[in-house]
Amino acid sequence: MKGKETGKPAVNGRVPKVLFVCLGNICRSTAAQAVLESLARERGIPVEVDSAGTYGGHAGQGADPRMKVHARRRGYELTHRARRVRENDFDHFDLVIGMDDANIADLRDLAPTPEAQARIRRMADYLRQHPGWDHVPDPYYEGAEGFELVLDLLELRHQLRRKFDAVPALRLHDDRQQLIDPLAAAAPAI
Repeated sequence: MKGKETGKPAVNGRVPKVLFVCLGNICRSTAAQAVLESLARERGIPVEVDSAGTYGGHAGQGADPRMKVHARRRGYELTHRARRVRENDFDHFDLVIGMDDANIADLRDLAPTPEAQARIRRMADYLRQHPGWDHVPDPYYEGAEGFELVLDLLELRHQLRRKFDAVPALRLHDDRQQLIDPLAAAAPAI
């Protein structure tokens, strides 16, 4: 399934593409997708966003109902259907962002080339407002506090807005960099 494009048409007809990845694609990555889509719409920034899991057991399911409830309270509608990461995702997306080190290790194993591995990033690298966190924890076996924590870590006004500011430092060492630069230029510094 193709990710959603948001915002105005991109310069030169090219839109940066970001894939968020967690284990099952029903909590963390689908929430990150919704948060970035919301930010892109709010700012008029063109970006294609999708999410996937390293585990395919939830493929075709919607987001965890508990995550939907907590996200809805913050204004996010989680409509994505879970899917597993595919090899061609590494060719299609400019950035593949894993929620924790296990996801990163799985993504590195799945990446077909060194160039594909170079597109992989840790979500924790963007958690500047929460320096004590080195990952986005899986809330699946947690209570309400776990889902709230995930959203706090991903929240639009604290994290992903800063993600745009950090993008120039994420050099991809190929022609895809020109796709990423419009994100940074379009988002004012906080």
